[in-house]
Amino acid sequence: QVQLVESGGGLVQAGGSLRLSCVPSGSIFAFNIMAWYRQAPGKQRELVALMTNLGGTTYADSVKGRFTISRDNAKNTLYLQMNSLKPEDTAVYYCNARGPVTTWGQGTQVTVSS
Repeated sequence: QVQLVESGGGLVQAGGSLRLSCVPSGSIFAFNIMAWYRQAPGKQRELVALMTNLGGTTYADSVKGRFTISRDNAKNTLYLQMNSLKPEDTAVYYCNARGPVTTWGQGTQVTVSS
């Protein structure tokens, strides 16, 4: 069973930056789509950004221009670069991978203080 391991969350002041990483236990090439979701307290999980295996990307309107999803095939890693962070970006961020099966990471907490 494939596992996704996320890292890079933490506490940051508004306007700051963080970079999240997601490393699958298997090859990153096994997935058609990889994505980042987030879930804030009391809210539904929402898509933040996704990347197809051809490099196409999609972003939530709320993060366009501030967040960048990317992948390093040599390092077998998916990233989410988050700049100009806002308190409303506070959430648990989850890595998601879609291939023969859909897999979720355990989540990493991002807290943005005002």
